[in-house]
Amino acid sequence: MAKSTLSFVCQNCGAAYNRWQGKCDSCGEWNTLAEEDTTGSVPVSIRSKRKGRTFALESLSGKTQDAPRLSSGMAELDRVTGGGFVRGSVLLVGGDPGIGKSTLLTQATSMMARAGHRAVYISGEEAVAQVRLRAERLGLADAPVQLASETSVEDIVSTLSEGAVPRLIVIDSIQTMWTDTVESAPGTVTQVRASAQALIRFAKKTGATIILVGHVTKDGQIAGPRVVEHMVDAVLSFEGEGSQQFRILRSAKNRFGATDEIGVFEMTGLGLREVTNPSELFLSERELGSPGTAVFAGIEGTRPVLVELQALVAPTSLGTPRRAVVGWDPSRLSMVLAVLEAHCGVKLSGHDVYLNVAGGLRIQEPAADLAAAAALVSSLVNAPLPTDAVYFGEISLSGAIRPVAQTPARLKEALKLGFGRATLPESARGDGGGDSGLSLNSVGNLTTLVAEIAARGTPRGGRAVPRDDQGGSRSDTAEKNATPARFRRETS
Repeated sequence: MAKSTLSFVCQNCGAAYNRWQGKCDSCGEWNTLAEEDTTGSVPVSIRSKRKGRTFALESLSGKTQDAPRLSSGMAELDRVTGGGFVRGSVLLVGGDPGIGKSTLLTQATSMMARAGHRAVYISGEEAVAQVRLRAERLGLADAPVQLASETSVEDIVSTLSEGAVPRLIVIDSIQTMWTDTVESAPGTVTQVRASAQALIRFAKKTGATIILVGHVTKDGQIAGPRVVEHMVDAVLSFEGEGSQQFRILRSAKNRFGATDEIGVFEMTGLGLREVTNPSELFLSERELGSPGTAVFAGIEGTRPVLVELQALVAPTSLGTPRRAVVGWDPSRLSMVLAVLEAHCGVKLSGHDVYLNVAGGLRIQEPAADLAAAAALVSSLVNAPLPTDAVYFGEISLSGAIRPVAQTPARLKEALKLGFGRATLPESARGDGGGDSGLSLNSVGNLTTLVAEIAARGTPRGGRAVPRDDQGGSRSDTAEKNATPARFRRETS
């Protein structure tokens, strides 16, 4: 009989230690080490006696074919997965509690079952009656989905091996599964890793597609060992705010498709509704003529998306002004503020700055720099931006506006939604923007845009629009290379 071996395993990253300690040296988390029994592994002396077998090596050249895919029946889900489910693939779906993961997967399995495929939904957290209640609320009670409430991986694999191979299997969630091969409690790193290995082995052997639901930690990372994310074929993140009806399905890893595609859903009383035109939905409640708002023409994967950026710049009496941002990179905001103050003469050191991406969308591309800068200056000088204008462009540390990719797609989406003008990098005119049908305002430096916005503004308190010594507007002075120092004094 093998001797029982105890070790302390970090429940956050999976690192193992011989003794307990308060902080994990691998991930830096505190109080995450738990005692686990590692009995059951084959001794090294026995493994070393096994003689390895030879296998054939092949070259890179040869016949290849695209992986066969099966549509889920939901166009937004297929977009994120790369065109549908690949046979034998394993997907890991994570998201905050109550965001709608179970609702999304219940709808997906129901559509697969209605299409004539065997779909199985196994819940380790809810009883069968609870899953049925959700299906009745969604109007999917008549779908021939096979349900079960089970947590033993061996029993699940044995049951699914009988009869026809399921085309789609949902395991909700992987943290509740356990296997007899390891001596640990369900939810521990060892159990999650061993359970995932058994389910992945079953998927590769039979060709069934398995979706594993994963819990998330307080910082948004999928709980359990990170090795599970390396083992699966795709990692999907279901994002959204509880107060917002929009839900974003984003791919963080995908072996069979792109990782920059998003799927947009709207949470309704009858479940998740697919949003085929996210731009129109994000701009549906837009307040026209309000200072501090700018429409950004962005790209998410292959899809152009128009979203509103809202900024508020308010004077503060605190020694350290606040910098709050929702839906954008805080470091990117700090960089834009530094460029505005250093090169454009906009003094923001005595103001609180708040930036929000309306609709709950999280922007990751640097093309939003120009729209954010326009919204910030618009709020500072109380100058509403044109309601039919979109903005996009990357700001360099020197204040120059750098070009971004897929300019024609951004302009085409703006024209389709009724916008008439666009502010874009100066070098983007040669990328197909000249025949877009929009009135283009190309800027090469951020100072020019700041001066144009300040010329239309009336700072709070009733002061007049900043003008130069000859009585011209600030936009005229910008064309004559106005000094940033003068603008700094006028906006302070």
